[in-house]
Amino acid sequence: MIDTAELMRKVRGIRLVAEGLVDDRFAGDWQSSFKGQGLAFEEIREYVPGDDVRSIDWNATARMGSPRVKRWAEERQLTVLLLVDVSGSQAFGSGSRTKAELSAELACLLALASVRSQDNVGLILFSDRIVKTVPPRKGRNAVMRIVREILAAAEDDVGGGTDIAGALDALAAAQRRRAVVFLVSDFRADGWEARLASAARRHDLVCCAVSDPAESVLPAAGMIELADPESGESFWADTSSAAVRKAFADAAAAREARLEDTFMRAGAPFLRIRTDEDAAAPVRAFFHRRAIRHRRA
Repeated sequence: MIDTAELMRKVRGIRLVAEGLVDDRFAGDWQSSFKGQGLAFEEIREYVPGDDVRSIDWNATARMGSPRVKRWAEERQLTVLLLVDVSGSQAFGSGSRTKAELSAELACLLALASVRSQDNVGLILFSDRIVKTVPPRKGRNAVMRIVREILAAAEDDVGGGTDIAGALDALAAAQRRRAVVFLVSDFRADGWEARLASAARRHDLVCCAVSDPAESVLPAAGMIELADPESGESFWADTSSAAVRKAFADAAAAREARLEDTFMRAGAPFLRIRTDEDAAAPVRAFFHRRAIRHRRA
């Protein structure tokens, strides 16, 4: 049962922290990173000497009997969609916050940056199914609702596995026009790689990989039971053994390398955020680097 008062306290706390972090530089880097990339159809008009021949619309030319070109205008507003994983593994956290709470904080940062730029922001929550869809809206009320829905899903213990492919299919059905999409997950799933590449071609897709330090390093704590929060499977491991700890760390490092390779092959920029780190720092660094590249382009 969700404690509504506690839920709203968490929502307000995350919003206040995030508002203090989304300063002018953060907002400026956001605009430099994403503004000017979206184009909206404006009109079809007659071709005049000097027009780029690549803009000729051959279908319209055939209908009208004379060369016609399409005009496009820069979209003043963006549509920003947050695809946030609320599966069972998101409930894990070895420190002061879970991956679900980190995801909510990250979503709040991104949503606040978007509304400061007068963009529309929406949400798709998923586990092994689509849990909740919030249509893109403007304003701080939209931000509050997004954070509330993510935290409510965590409090409600949605659980289940992770169907990233299904979430990307839902994105394709819901958003036909190009959008800025942030996919927030720990990416503990299979069979989504091809869909990721397709989504990256259609949208400006950024992958945000959330993790907890205990997922890559085992403490020397003797015999402990390790459980998969999604499948329920568990086993015992002797963490007093250096060989066991090394095997665990090596497997985690190999998984991270495969994940990074998958993002790069799909053409999807990515950032990593851990539950024991300041969520804003890697986001700021990512947008700043991206803004610099766009200014030089």
